[in-house]
Amino acid sequence: MKGKMNTEYGEVLIDEAVIAKYAGTTAIECFGIVGMASVSVADGIVKLLKKDSLTKGIDVTFGEKNELTIDFHVIVSYGVSISAVADNLVSNVKYKVEDFTGLKVSKINVIVEGVRVID
Repeated sequence: MKGKMNTEYGEVLIDEAVIAKYAGTTAIECFGIVGMASVSVADGIVKLLKKDSLTKGIDVTFGEKNELTIDFHVIVSYGVSISAVADNLVSNVKYKVEDFTGLKVSKINVIVEGVRVID
């Protein structure tokens, strides 16, 4: 499904991958976020994704009223407050995605998949 906006000139459709890429780029700019995570279902191993594959750690879904739900699978820095990092991530992503797309973000879920020590 795609996000849809009606304008006086016609309809604008936004693909989930576009929103996921923008949200991922915004997320890795947040303090305490090391990167997006990918979980292998077969063996339960969590991998840190490279910057060019950010969208694999993010799930974007559209609700019935065209509102967004974004799920982030992240790896955080060791020694930071996870709740502070999550609050920062949610507020930054909500503001920037709503400003970028014009769509309402109704829910952002942050799933911490791991902790990594940063030198």
